[in-house]
Amino acid sequence: MIFVPFWLSFVYCVGAFSLFGGGFLFQWGVIDYSGGYVIHVSSGTSGFVGAWLIGPRLAKDRKDNRPNNLLFVLVGAGLLWTGWNGFNGGDPYAASADAGVAVLNTQVCTATSLLTWTLCDIIYYKKPAVLGAVNGMITGLVAITPAAGVVATWSAIVIGLLSGSIPWLSMNFMGRKAPFKYVDDTLGVFHTHCVAGCLGGFMTGLFATEAGSAAFGIANPGGAISGNGRQVWLQIVGALFIIGWNAVWTCILLLLIKLVVPLRMTDEQLMVGDDAIHGEVAYIFGPEVQMSLLNGDISRTVDNHNNELGLPIG
Repeated sequence: MIFVPFWLSFVYCVGAFSLFGGGFLFQWGVIDYSGGYVIHVSSGTSGFVGAWLIGPRLAKDRKDNRPNNLLFVLVGAGLLWTGWNGFNGGDPYAASADAGVAVLNTQVCTATSLLTWTLCDIIYYKKPAVLGAVNGMITGLVAITPAAGVVATWSAIVIGLLSGSIPWLSMNFMGRKAPFKYVDDTLGVFHTHCVAGCLGGFMTGLFATEAGSAAFGIANPGGAISGNGRQVWLQIVGALFIIGWNAVWTCILLLLIKLVVPLRMTDEQLMVGDDAIHGEVAYIFGPEVQMSLLNGDISRTVDNHNNELGLPIG
């Protein structure tokens, strides 16, 4: 509650104005069709910095990080994909050809990315995974966002192939090495948003067409494919600014907030659950647990939990 309004004011809005509000990146000609930089690179960077400063979950939760309900994961993913049509397709503020291209490219890139991520899982892990498919869907949605209405559909296929493979590599290999393995990035947001967003922005610099840029109202000659190699460098500069601004200011804000309130619950509170310490729980596993939680008897609940796991009591 403290962090969000400050982050919106000092971090997000600065990036949004620089690209969407006529700011210096917009004036330089950086292309971000629907927020691949403004939203996704921004959230991926700030989320990672936040996870680093706040600290990890309990060791047992990091070891067993299975989702609570795969069906709900799929429901949420479906809602996300459906909503993204309005997210990208709504940016021209008109039922135009440009909006139609943005929606089409969103579908094609996302489907390609989902299949590519799933294929990577099959090749490396010898079996597909629902969570892998959802991650591939998300990276496809993120990567096409900066490019949606300014690239041809064949380019969306290429972006989907890369967004389903490069973030897969970063999550499954780079994510297991220092410094990434020491940061409890619970949903892999650095890989699915920051890496995928930067990738999409870079691909925009390569594949943006002059006609697509003109349809969106951008006065530039497209990307490298249209003979404007300078656009690639502009896209890199735009990504670096968003990453740098988010990383520095997120760090400053959280360190200042830490002077007022703790950023992380105690291990005892985490054992009980962040909802239970407020006197209510999302899931009830038995009357004894329910009563001890609702009565605020945290130590008793922790002892019971430890007893079940064969851990020390007290």
